[in-house]
Amino acid sequence: MSLMALPPVSRYKTLRTWSVILVAVGFVSVVSAAIGVISWAVSVTGVAETLAVLLFGGPIVLLLATWPIALGQVLRAIADIGDSMTGDSMTVEPLRPAY
Repeated sequence: MSLMALPPVSRYKTLRTWSVILVAVGFVSVVSAAIGVISWAVSVTGVAETLAVLLFGGPIVLLLATWPIALGQVLRAIADIGDSMTGDSMTVEPLRPAY
């Protein structure tokens, strides 16, 4: 089997690997943040403090917990763009004069 018959190999495997790792870490952080917000809401005293935790603290904590997922998606997008911009797809045909 010749080397030319092999499928093209992505040069962006490291980005894709970190993307998967970051999405997994992000999923774990979202789940743990949700558990933390629920336990925090249970531990405070009073309805006002519970509502404050759920309406203000919860969204902020969950927003911060999703950063690894967003970063993983950015890395995957960069790898996709890099794969689509290989030398094969960047061939330019010469201009033909218009008659």
